[in-house]
Amino acid sequence: MFGPFERAVAGRYLRARKGERFVSVIAIFSLVGIALGVATLIIVMSVMNGFKADLMGRILGLNGDLSLFGVARTIGDYDDLAATVRQVPGVVTATPLIEGQALLNSGSYNAGGMVRGMSMQGLRDLHEVSDSLVAGSLDKFVGNDAIIIGVTLAERAGLSVGSKITLISPNGAATPFGTMPRIRAYHVVGIFDAGMNDYNVGYVFLPLAAAQIYFEMPAQVTQIQVMTRDPTNVRPVRQAIEQAVVGDPRVRVLDWTQSNNAFFGAVQVEQNVLFLILTLIVLVAAFNVISSLIMMVKDKTGDIAVLRTIGATRGAIMRIFLMCGASVGVTGTAIGTAIGIVFCLNIELIRQFLQSLTGTNLFNPEIYYLERLPAKLVWPQVFEVIGMALVLSLLATLYPSWRAARTDPVEALRHE
Repeated sequence: MFGPFERAVAGRYLRARKGERFVSVIAIFSLVGIALGVATLIIVMSVMNGFKADLMGRILGLNGDLSLFGVARTIGDYDDLAATVRQVPGVVTATPLIEGQALLNSGSYNAGGMVRGMSMQGLRDLHEVSDSLVAGSLDKFVGNDAIIIGVTLAERAGLSVGSKITLISPNGAATPFGTMPRIRAYHVVGIFDAGMNDYNVGYVFLPLAAAQIYFEMPAQVTQIQVMTRDPTNVRPVRQAIEQAVVGDPRVRVLDWTQSNNAFFGAVQVEQNVLFLILTLIVLVAAFNVISSLIMMVKDKTGDIAVLRTIGATRGAIMRIFLMCGASVGVTGTAIGTAIGIVFCLNIELIRQFLQSLTGTNLFNPEIYYLERLPAKLVWPQVFEVIGMALVLSLLATLYPSWRAARTDPVEALRHE
């Protein structure tokens, strides 16, 4: 498409000579603008992808892909029901558990928290907790006074393995003097770091038998938590479970798309809006390409007239300026892509460096849920950004190149 003649002339025009520096500076700013726009798009989209994937993995990892809840608050004969659910294709684990709220007390520390009671095997299957123990051992998760807590709760309450923490529930026994809260002390046998501040500070785990005693639910649980092979395709599994327990009026089935869909939907909308807003950066840079090419065409009017008189066609003139503009777009896109990918691959190191340099917390886990800055490169999305930048850059060159091709050599040379 581009012959040696067009490439030679375009290369000569891109190398600014004395008296032509201003046009070259505008072209450089256009290149920098495209590079920054592409890099920003790749970085922001990757951070949003990482945030969504990490958040989804941790929320589903701790809460399950779907759950069976008791219509009358509790479920009896839960072992048989869990065994039935495990037979459903696509189900990995089905864990009976008790979940309830309590006040967590240790010395002067008091805070509300969520108490979960589950078997040792159930806790082993909950990899977000069992694989993230920073102290203690799951082997001691037995008896009626064992408890596993989060690392943030341990730090704030000054607890370690072997320490005592007291659970206080307002739903106690009724007496002539009113309802007496249930109070029970437990020994810390393990400390976990789930990577999410809300879970590290607000969730504690008891053995299932101990939770049944504390919440006064003998031989009962509040739900059966189910993990599936593919959380993104959970609806067919939910429908299969509903068919398997269709004759059991005690339970209702709820998957994560029903319980957390609004939250993940908000994250997706935010990602789409950011993409549209940041695309404007590339669009502004494309307008700079238009302005620099128009100025180049004005500056090279005499050269264009000479080229036309010695036999250059309108198509050749158009291709010359197309190459000039496309070179800026392609180079800027390539530089921006390289910057964006390198930044994403080292984003946590960069964050820690900036934090140490400024002395401020740039990613507060209490606000952003996660304790590190995630980034996930989705290559189809990266190629989409590259394609969009190249298309905008190419479109920006069409009008100035067309104007250059329409130059009348007679009118252009009349005033020379």
